[in-house]
Amino acid sequence: MVLLDTCTLLWLASDRKKLPKGVLERIAAAAGALYISSISAFEIALKHRRGRLVLPMEPEAWIGEALAFHGIEEIPVDWRIAARAVDLPIEVNDPCDRMILATALLKNLTLLSPDQALRACPGVSVAW
Repeated sequence: MVLLDTCTLLWLASDRKKLPKGVLERIAAAAGALYISSISAFEIALKHRRGRLVLPMEPEAWIGEALAFHGIEEIPVDWRIAARAVDLPIEVNDPCDRMILATALLKNLTLLSPDQALRACPGVSVAW
C-alpha cells in the first residue's frame, strides 16, 4: 500500500518522465492500493491559485480526473492525522508535508516521495 506525495501525484498525472523507472514500477505493483492525502488536493489548488502550477483545467476537476484515471483513493485528514502531524519527531516546517507523513505513519503506508528530508521521520517508510 502506497501513499503518493503531492509532487509524485503531479508527475504521475502530467509528466511521467520526472518519475524514475523504479518509482513507476512500484506504482504499477501497488495498483488497487494507491492513496493520496486530501491535503494534496489543498496543496495543488493553492499552487494553482498562486500561479505556481499550471493545470489544463480547474484543480477540482483535474484532481478528480487524475485520481479516477490512476485508481487512486483519497485518505481524508481527520483529527488523529492532524494531531499526529504536530507531534512528529522531525524538523519539517511544511504543514502539508507533516500531514502527509502523519497519514503514512497512521495508515501504515509507504510514502513515495523524492523529498530526502521526509526520510528522517522515525516509523515512516519513505521510498523513491
